[in-house]
Amino acid sequence: MLKEGDKAPDILLETDSGETFRLSEQKGKRVVLYFYPKADTPGCTTEAITFSKLSSAFAKAGTEILGVSADPVAAQDKFKAKHKLNITLGSDESKAMLEAYGAWVEKSMYGRKFVGVIRKTFLIDADGRIAQVWPRVRVTGHAEEVLEAARAL
Repeated sequence: MLKEGDKAPDILLETDSGETFRLSEQKGKRVVLYFYPKADTPGCTTEAITFSKLSSAFAKAGTEILGVSADPVAAQDKFKAKHKLNITLGSDESKAMLEAYGAWVEKSMYGRKFVGVIRKTFLIDADGRIAQVWPRVRVTGHAEEVLEAARAL
């Protein structure tokens, strides 16, 4: 389980734009790494739209935003276009990053157990260390709380 002060595991993901995002190339910048279960579902859409609306405030705080799910790049592209999002979305179909960050876990719904993505957020400082973790995210007010934490770094 990753915690505050730990070095953030490096990641390399294909993004919605077809480019790659490598965490180690973000040295000197803060990064919000937020995990979400599935593109274009109600909670995930609300969360992405809120982070997108606050993206200029995050930029002023020297902070990049990367949303990550196990959805394929094509689904991320469609999601981003449909909701006019202006944040970067990463695809982790291999689930390697989701597992490294503890966001790929056993879940239960209606008595049925399955493995899936939990909503979880990390704020990574300019040195590549985890500054803050939100292990179980409630969408309402979350992006604003993360922005305040980024401004405080």
